[in-house]
Amino acid sequence: MCSILFAYQQHPKYPLIVLANRDEFYKRPTLQADWWKEHSEMLAGKDAVGNGSWFGMSKLGRFSALTNYRDGFNIIKDAPTRGKLVTNYLINDIDTRTYLEGVAVDSHLYNGYNLLTFDGKELFHYSNISNEITPIKAGIHGVSNALLNTSWPKIDNGKASLAQLIDIEKDFSVEAGFELLLNEKRPADQDLPNTGVPIEWERKLSSLCIKTEGYGTRCSTVMLWGTDGKIYYEERSYVPDAGKKVFEVSIKDKV
Repeated sequence: MCSILFAYQQHPKYPLIVLANRDEFYKRPTLQADWWKEHSEMLAGKDAVGNGSWFGMSKLGRFSALTNYRDGFNIIKDAPTRGKLVTNYLINDIDTRTYLEGVAVDSHLYNGYNLLTFDGKELFHYSNISNEITPIKAGIHGVSNALLNTSWPKIDNGKASLAQLIDIEKDFSVEAGFELLLNEKRPADQDLPNTGVPIEWERKLSSLCIKTEGYGTRCSTVMLWGTDGKIYYEERSYVPDAGKKVFEVSIKDKV
């Protein structure tokens, strides 16, 4: 998952609205979002290589998502898969801060990442780059392959667009959320970050929706977490032989 935009406590009906794109190599084996056979309480996509996920929720009343921190200067070879940080949170009922404190102990083993966790009441961000467990305040937020709310053009523009979509007098438009995620506009070279990859790749990776020959945005997800304990979760896949998966989940007793 490479771009996540979210509105926290900004809408009267949905205290958490999440829009996310997963960017990955097209050839990497992946399963679309669904209930996992081995963990029937968890709804998430599956990275079939690492057996982890980038975005998911559970009937325990939890949500988690992850982005990689892009640092071409420092890469740990044979590091453990980061996707397990998402799934381990979703399948356990451990206190969120306690979970993140445990994650921090082994954070040096992993390549860089951002991890979001939500238990229906509190939303946290943790990154092994800053090594800080941060409660997230109400507002419009975004994270890509740098730290939370780092001023990258696609995140700044995405946050501004998400803010425009939120109208306290109306429901949230799922279709408009997906349209926002398909923005392919690239910024000028002077506005690009320097993350240790060649300038050609900085350009290719600079748009919210990425399209290259072998790598790009494989799917988008919109999740609406309702005050009534009902969650709307839709994933749209852009690879051949795939489409959209829609789930409506009730976790009223957990919220």
